[in-house]
Amino acid sequence: MAKNEAEQKGRITEIRNRKASHDYFVGETFEAGIELRGTEIKSLRQGKAQINDAFIRIERGEALLYNAHISEYDFGNINNHVPARARKLLLHKKEILKLKSATDVGGVSIIPLKIYFKKSLAKVLIAVCKGKKLYDKREDLKKDIALKEAKRAISYRNFER
Repeated sequence: MAKNEAEQKGRITEIRNRKASHDYFVGETFEAGIELRGTEIKSLRQGKAQINDAFIRIERGEALLYNAHISEYDFGNINNHVPARARKLLLHKKEILKLKSATDVGGVSIIPLKIYFKKSLAKVLIAVCKGKKLYDKREDLKKDIALKEAKRAISYRNFER
């Protein structure tokens, strides 16, 4: 099935953390697999998940995803999964050590940017992020507004020709 056909059928192929670029300076990114149980993959394929408040901690040499909410599967039974459990991320040891050393510095968090499917596997794009201050957010807003006005002026000028 082609990518366009999947989108036309209403399948959501990725879940994004829209607040991440607004609240953090995004640094180095990593791709990780997720250890899922039971009906979690079916809920993800339906797009019933949110990662806006999610974060990652390195504990006992493992990367764990916290506060990611994957809703219960609608057609599940008594064996349905717990929506807000901690999920293990599948990374190479070198990547885990790199993430651990980055968070030991302080002022740095590991945030999931999006969950998507690569072939038939669920993947998480995670990033080492540094929190923005209020004045940083204001500067970004000013830049965005100036960029939009410039694009509008250019398109208006091209329209007049």
